[in-house]
Amino acid sequence: MQNHAKGILYAAITALFWGFLAIVLKIIANDVEPATIVWFRFLLAFLVLAGWQASKDKGAFKLLLKPPPLLIIATLALSWNYISFMMGIHYTTPSNAQLFIQFGPILLAVAGLVFFREKINKLQIIGFVIAILGMVFFYRDQLLAFFDAQKNYNLGVVYILTSAVAWATYAILQKKLVVKYSTESLNLFTFGLPIFLYLPFVNFGSLLNLNWVIWLLLLFVGLNTLFSYTFLSMALKNTEANKVSVILIINPIITFITMGILTQLNVGWIQHERFSVVTILGTLFVISGAMLVAKKQKTKN
Repeated sequence: MQNHAKGILYAAITALFWGFLAIVLKIIANDVEPATIVWFRFLLAFLVLAGWQASKDKGAFKLLLKPPPLLIIATLALSWNYISFMMGIHYTTPSNAQLFIQFGPILLAVAGLVFFREKINKLQIIGFVIAILGMVFFYRDQLLAFFDAQKNYNLGVVYILTSAVAWATYAILQKKLVVKYSTESLNLFTFGLPIFLYLPFVNFGSLLNLNWVIWLLLLFVGLNTLFSYTFLSMALKNTEANKVSVILIINPIITFITMGILTQLNVGWIQHERFSVVTILGTLFVISGAMLVAKKQKTKN
């Protein structure tokens, strides 16, 4: 498989992981504090990755002793991304959180064109326009809800927007770092440092009284951290940042479709979402636009 195709595949897998993440985090937040959830996600991801690398390549741990400054900044940005996204979900709904977090991939796409001087053809420009238009249709109901929202909801949106900026900062720096360092080495530091940063805010007591369902969900979000960011780093290494960003736009569609199904089933353990024909139209636009942007441009001999 060519590098471009690998990059698109890795980005699509990341989008799939993130598509279900917001829903699961919203459910867990009913029983566990945001900081404790974030700490557990980083801890589990680090332990699994460290165990794997210890048996495969001990050289990956060298970066922990002398990390480059850009990696430290990227890790701090990702640390804020995690906690602010968690706080945003706490105050709003999964689909609304997924709406405003898309500001991150959009910033990444712009950075790809400005900082990395990635080329873009006319077909990809059309794809960007179609994808953005699709997001407008797709989130029309959510935007209407935003303007009618109460104070806590708006606070959640502010948290999500800062989370998006932090994520874009991390992704831009990661795009530069993966050129020189291995994905495993970078992720060991990225997952390891936040464990100590969030340790003072962890409520261990809340973890002692959880039922087995919540524990399974905690395991899911922890492994989600490991796999999604591993695939994201590999995607950024193999293809352009602007293409990765558009593929990631698909992940909220997964969230919203899942929430639409849960709403139709009238479940009582998560807040319901708005769903309409316009949403379906927006979904088709976003997917079509993403496919145009991700399509590899033919090169002349």
